[in-house]
Amino acid sequence: MKLGVYTDAGTLTCQKRPGSLNHELQDAKTYASWGVDYVKVDWCYSEGLDPEMQYAKFRDALAQAGRPIVFSICNWGVKAPWKWGPATGNLWRTTGDISDNYDRMSVIGFSQNGLEKFAGPGHWNDPDMLEVGNGGMNHDEYRTHMALWALLAAPLLAGNDLRSMTPETKEMLTNAEVLAVDQDAKGVQGHRVWDEGPLEIWVKPLADGSQAVGLFNRGESELIITLDFKTIGVTGPAKLRDLWEHKDLGSPPDSYTAHVPKHGVVMLKVSK
Repeated sequence: MKLGVYTDAGTLTCQKRPGSLNHELQDAKTYASWGVDYVKVDWCYSEGLDPEMQYAKFRDALAQAGRPIVFSICNWGVKAPWKWGPATGNLWRTTGDISDNYDRMSVIGFSQNGLEKFAGPGHWNDPDMLEVGNGGMNHDEYRTHMALWALLAAPLLAGNDLRSMTPETKEMLTNAEVLAVDQDAKGVQGHRVWDEGPLEIWVKPLADGSQAVGLFNRGESELIITLDFKTIGVTGPAKLRDLWEHKDLGSPPDSYTAHVPKHGVVMLKVSK
């Protein structure tokens, strides 16, 4: 667990408490003196301000604070922060706020395709926090949420109450094989390689030469999806492992077919 704090680039925070405008250095040094590890800077009450310029001020203030602090830019995708964010912060929100329902989560998550070229070690696209365990989605939908965020190499911030989570929620948030995909040292954000109707296939290259693959069903009933290995640049037999079920699936010669539940996912590791 790390200590994080929240502030705003404008005059007030979204809850109408004092923001950091014109007090960037004062606030950065204060946070450093408290031992803060992470600061999220929101974009409320920022009318007339230029986000690229304002967040650069906060970046420079943090550089003088005397302590390494992860810098989270949260301006909801205004002025395409993925273009200037890598030179400014460690992560930047690409959209508006997430909600604990499948429709909003899926719109945000699946819209990240195309932004992968801006992400890499130390600078990440941020599709907002995880809602896993908050009760607004079912088991399959939360698996989709967690799998997609891992494939996106997204920052993983648990948005649930850690004091009262169920064993099922804890297992989902701490699945070592899924977390390893998100935290892979290669630092590549995954992208969509195939789609047909409500079915999508996403792939994320991994440092060991293997690939993490998500077979997603955005439809309203269970559907069958086939991964043709050529779709992910693999020829011949490939070793498959189901990362949610923690089991090896053998080495099919050229494709793999799965039954994917409504709003669900099959998450695989594919290696030669």
